[in-house]
Amino acid sequence: MIAGLNPYLDYKESGLPWLGQVPGHWATNRLRHTCRMLVSNVDKHSKANETPVRLCNYVDVYKNERIHSALKFMAATASADELNRFRIRLGDVLITKDSEVWNDIGVPALVECEAPDLICGYHLAMLRPRAGVLIGGYLHRALQCQPIAAQFHVEAHGVTRYGLSHGAIQGLGIPLPPPAEQAAIVRFLDWANGRLERAIRAKRKVIALLGEQKQAIIHRAVTRGLDPEVPLKPSGIPWLGDIPQHWEVRKLKHTVDSYGPGIQMGPFGSSLTDLQTSDTGFKLFGQENTISGDFTRGGRWITAGQFDGLRKYEVVEGDIVLTRKGSIGKARLVPAGVRRGIADSDTVRVRIDGRLASREFIVQLLHSATYVQRQLEATRRGAVLGGLNTATIGCLVLVLPPLPEQMSLLNGLREETKDVDAAIDRIEREIELLREYRTRLVADVVTGKLDVREAALHLPDEVPPDTTEDDADLNTDPDAADEEAAV
Repeated sequence: MIAGLNPYLDYKESGLPWLGQVPGHWATNRLRHTCRMLVSNVDKHSKANETPVRLCNYVDVYKNERIHSALKFMAATASADELNRFRIRLGDVLITKDSEVWNDIGVPALVECEAPDLICGYHLAMLRPRAGVLIGGYLHRALQCQPIAAQFHVEAHGVTRYGLSHGAIQGLGIPLPPPAEQAAIVRFLDWANGRLERAIRAKRKVIALLGEQKQAIIHRAVTRGLDPEVPLKPSGIPWLGDIPQHWEVRKLKHTVDSYGPGIQMGPFGSSLTDLQTSDTGFKLFGQENTISGDFTRGGRWITAGQFDGLRKYEVVEGDIVLTRKGSIGKARLVPAGVRRGIADSDTVRVRIDGRLASREFIVQLLHSATYVQRQLEATRRGAVLGGLNTATIGCLVLVLPPLPEQMSLLNGLREETKDVDAAIDRIEREIELLREYRTRLVADVVTGKLDVREAALHLPDEVPPDTTEDDADLNTDPDAADEEAAV
């Protein structure tokens, strides 16, 4: 993508074992000597005797490369001293100071706006570069560099939550080119990042269009079948229209196993105290598993004793699990070989009677059928806190062909959508490669492996793209995520 970049002519040892050599005219230094550090203690709670403020919090930093005025900041309060000490300024770099995951430590965001009432919140450290020594934009890119960020990951300590000490942050070593060269590096990386981000977004749009195409194929198949000549009858559902004459309309609760709770919500928190962080053999499954489809993901475990007392919530092969909060209605079939465990309170388990319906077909309806998604969305709008429960899930109206035809439809759908799936997989791999390229480019430029000074002189001004991640992988409920981050 970017040709004509070469190494510097002269190198020297950096004095940092992990870094190796740097350009001969560069220095290296610790953060304590290049910027001022402040660790905020302002939480999201409001107090009557304090001043109203807007809080730039953990989620704002974690999800955005840049802190700008278009973000919706949380309302809170702060004392006069906190307002003075933790007001963010242009060029500051905010980093995540602690997290439940070790490699979420030290995620940086560059501050590009300031206001009298906008302050840095809890769980964040604020780095303010010293004038004439360090530029905020360069520090931001340096902290995105994997070899540099790895220092934070090594220093992060904890069991259920990982955190950085003040000394670990201040002791971080960075390569330090002259300020004018820092500016050139920032200019070049902003330009390169803009081009790469636009390429990634264009590919995401293609994936979205392919997804719509697949959705249309699935919707027609699960509402009309694969035979275009089949006789039709009114479905009795105004927004669905006609369906094949030999199909039937049935509520989900009439397809479940009648031996035991066919539709079961996971237990609430009072039953799940003292969760384990090491593998006990009994797993607590949640939205991270249902949304991703990866039932090995997550590190929440219960003891054998807890499992025995909560066995009615057990998740086994062939069960269907659904998300009931946040991104509601995401459905997965529990695969073979799953670890023993139970579903949490944000998950609903559905156990289908295989004599009445195909489990795979029901998952396809829940996950992809437009008419089912409409029902779920209507439930969200009407529900307190926008969630599902066992009653609303049980009352979902499904259109079902005879059981043998369900299996034929699934096979036909696999054949009809295989080319679309292959195209989506290929484009997702292309996006992954672009991200890997961006990561490597940042590392090579920030550590002095490539000289971008001449290239930066000839670049047009680049408006940094909004780099908020818009794929919803595991961001289930923004409010819940914010709640957890601020605990």
